[in-house]
Amino acid sequence: MTGQIELPQAARADDPRRDAMRNDGVMEVSPDLACKRLAIVNVAFYGPPRAGDRGWVLIDAGLVGTRHLIVGAAARRFGRGARPSAIVLTHGHFDHVGELGPLAQQWDVPIYAHRAEHPYLNGTSPYPPADPAVGGGLMAWGAALYPRGPINVRPRLRELPRDGTVPEMPGWSWIHTPGHAPGHVSLWRAADRALVAGDAFVTTRQESAYAVLTQGLEMHGPPQYFTPDWAAAARSVRLLADLRPEVAITGHGRPVRGPKMREALDRLARDFMAIAVPRRGRYVGRPQTEGSS
Repeated sequence: MTGQIELPQAARADDPRRDAMRNDGVMEVSPDLACKRLAIVNVAFYGPPRAGDRGWVLIDAGLVGTRHLIVGAAARRFGRGARPSAIVLTHGHFDHVGELGPLAQQWDVPIYAHRAEHPYLNGTSPYPPADPAVGGGLMAWGAALYPRGPINVRPRLRELPRDGTVPEMPGWSWIHTPGHAPGHVSLWRAADRALVAGDAFVTTRQESAYAVLTQGLEMHGPPQYFTPDWAAAARSVRLLADLRPEVAITGHGRPVRGPKMREALDRLARDFMAIAVPRRGRYVGRPQTEGSS
């Protein structure tokens, strides 16, 4: 059984009082960065409130059936009818691209992703099969039923610039953080040490339906049932820990900040094999990063 790292409530990056007042589930972590939980996954919004049409960016695109929640939250934050200037993907797993095509069509926007993710987004290749035997929870046990693509958004799909910049997000850079997916990226702003980590690490035990429901704060590696390259995942966590982030939004769980978060992330990076990696599994010691088996 893999370990876990509990985080104190002081590490929460969202303001629960503000969240309660707004009552739309948007958790603001800085004046121009927020996220919204959609059942089992988060999407993030970059841009100041009331930014208006084309003044903001959506990061990831949630689950199938959540488009109205994303559009509604965006309207309340940026203005009614406000469209983003781009959609940026951390990676293309089903829970991050569920409404990607419909949203890109509705908003008439480009989609940016790392070139290694393009086969899963242009109709070419499915992800490797899930591993429902790892994690020991309901979310993991059901993983064999999760869609693994590919989807096809080729007409709107663009490659993230190779110079590391993020289109429509000045001051941000993308960092290649593979392991959970070949083209997984995390987004980083050095000025305030803000990190959008995607699923490189998460702050809930995503394998457990109970943990997903209760959102207890814990530092974990990427969801085990969809991670086909553990060595790469370990290197990615170490890379992000070395940045010493001040605040982090992850793909699953609550956003976190501060020294307790950094301490937990350091421990995860240091003891990744014991904490994050299952003892046995389809990809333990046998990485697969593309295609299907």
